[in-house]
Amino acid sequence: MRMWGGRFSGETDPLIAEATRSVDVDRVLAVDDIDGSIAHVGGLERAGLLTRDESRTLVEGLRALREEVRAGTFAWDPALEDVHLNLEAALTARLGPVAGKLHTGRSRNDQVALDLRLWLRRTIRELDADMVGLERALVDRAERDGEAILPGMTHVQPAQPVLLAHHLLAYVEMLERDRGRLADCARRADRSPLGAGALAGAGFALDREATAADLGFAGVTANSLDAVSDRDFAVEFLAAAALAMVHLSRLAEELVWWSNPAFGWVTLADAHATGSSMMPNKKNPDPCELVRARTARVAGHLSTMLGVLKGLPLAYQRDLQEDKGPLFDGAAVLGSSLRVMTAVMLDLAFDPGRMREAALRGHVTATSVADALVERGLPFRVAHHVAGRLVAEAERRGCRLDELDDDAFRAALGAEDGPEAHRLADEVGSGLAGELREAATLEAAVARPRVVGGTAPERVHDAIGAARKRLDHLAG
Repeated sequence: MRMWGGRFSGETDPLIAEATRSVDVDRVLAVDDIDGSIAHVGGLERAGLLTRDESRTLVEGLRALREEVRAGTFAWDPALEDVHLNLEAALTARLGPVAGKLHTGRSRNDQVALDLRLWLRRTIRELDADMVGLERALVDRAERDGEAILPGMTHVQPAQPVLLAHHLLAYVEMLERDRGRLADCARRADRSPLGAGALAGAGFALDREATAADLGFAGVTANSLDAVSDRDFAVEFLAAAALAMVHLSRLAEELVWWSNPAFGWVTLADAHATGSSMMPNKKNPDPCELVRARTARVAGHLSTMLGVLKGLPLAYQRDLQEDKGPLFDGAAVLGSSLRVMTAVMLDLAFDPGRMREAALRGHVTATSVADALVERGLPFRVAHHVAGRLVAEAERRGCRLDELDDDAFRAALGAEDGPEAHRLADEVGSGLAGELREAATLEAAVARPRVVGGTAPERVHDAIGAARKRLDHLAG
């Protein structure tokens, strides 16, 4: 069937109708579509294109439709290709000819552009709340378990010791940037395209600014051609969502590794793991693995959206129907992944003992020893060489740096050219070796990076307090 067809002499080929149908996807926009229509009715009445009674009738009919959609009782007709035609047909069946006035000064082009911006605004608010929820979980665990020491890594090799809280707060920083990107996307999308018509602008004296204000927008789009063909906000959203998923995937990847008994740093709650159909011993971190995999799905949606847009001339093209699947699924995947990782994090069991055991391997305090030598007057490159010799000697002896005897420190310093190293070699027996052994302990090495953003306990305590204050302010 055709909703309108004066230009056409026959019915749409069923094959084409099926190929162009989008109602199964874009019905997600139903409430946004109705909200936009209610605002449009107000604009038509202000312009003298509807009487007060007609306006009241249309608004009441639209509100009734909205309640049915929200309640899940609205009867969708798959023969009508999209959400807009379904709602308009239902309104016409209930109200009669007055419903035909609703589309005055409006095209499906500016209508769907409006719906998508309304959906995006609502969706970003929901995702922001999910991100804040994960931030709270991370800060909670940093407060509760954050004094544990683990080996911070580079190149997946033990590097320097860090507090667990410091490690967890790194993800809080990532999420804050994700929130900022979504907010930035919402800010740029905060313009109403309603009134742009099909491409040239509405042919009636509609007060676009007033209608935009009714819908809570900061303003209106400046160019009608751009308004109906712009999907930059969809690309920006998917870019932000893809990067947020990358951050979640990094956290998920670490939990997958850490839950392996070879690490044994964390244990997932039974409710957040699965077993094997064959191997009775297995406890698999499947939720984390699926978050990791679904990151590729959202990244693919971004690529799809860019591909849809790359060759489109102005103005609206039907290609833009393909924006909704990637957009809606990208948002759904990000939201579910945030909630999954929040649940996993809240019930995760950390093992500080296993973390400390790992930190005691790999000589992760060597940089602290080098820094202590610098404080005694050695150039850093010389101190680096000395600390490297100490690591080699500890490896040879099968001990830790803080277990080396005085002779080891004296030999490492004495092997260097230059008066500073020889002077320090002479001071080994008068307390220097004890200082260096102290510098080689985990606690001393963790306490040394006192710069802002470092892993020293006082800095991490301040960072937790700042994060908690920010989150509490959001709750208020």
